[in-house]
Amino acid sequence: MYKVFFKDRIVLLTDDIERDLSADFGGIFKYSNQKELHDFILNFERREEISKAFIYHHNLEELMVEFTKCFKRVDAAGGVVFNAENKILLIHRLGVWDLPKGKAENGELMKETALREVEEECGIAPLQIIKDLSPTYHTYRQKGELILKKTYWYQMKYLGNRTPQPQTEEDITQTVWRSVNQMDEIYRNTYASIKEVLAEVNLK
Repeated sequence: MYKVFFKDRIVLLTDDIERDLSADFGGIFKYSNQKELHDFILNFERREEISKAFIYHHNLEELMVEFTKCFKRVDAAGGVVFNAENKILLIHRLGVWDLPKGKAENGELMKETALREVEEECGIAPLQIIKDLSPTYHTYRQKGELILKKTYWYQMKYLGNRTPQPQTEEDITQTVWRSVNQMDEIYRNTYASIKEVLAEVNLK
């Protein structure tokens, strides 16, 4: 199953609707063709009262390919960074708590993107990738165009002892370390997709 965020609302793509359907869904669509799929996506985007919708097809990977065709695709990567005290690195950007991440440059491997973005946005190095995490998908509008961003995530360890510094030209105002028991403020003001990433590293 794929989970795609439209801000804090969700579209779930599945090949087994009987298994995955939940009672709180507000829309459901059986994939038939590209035009009807695109229309369903636009309708979901417009109807903000619908918090969750399902799209299903017998071939999940084929469905994801067709779904992606309805958007301009952007790849990004970022890190869930821990220091020697097992605290996690967070940034505050545009009024919301977030994890350091950014778009891939031409020819970059996703791991290279993730390491570079953490270093640039937070001013710390060296970093070591510990393991791959699940990617997240979210959508947004840019100059009227519907974008689907796939963000590749990696759990990292910071091997130095410098104090992180925010990359202000990227609208980052704070870079902070937080322990697991200091995360309530973060969860109250972060993105749904970031909560998914934090859950995977057992922070919630």
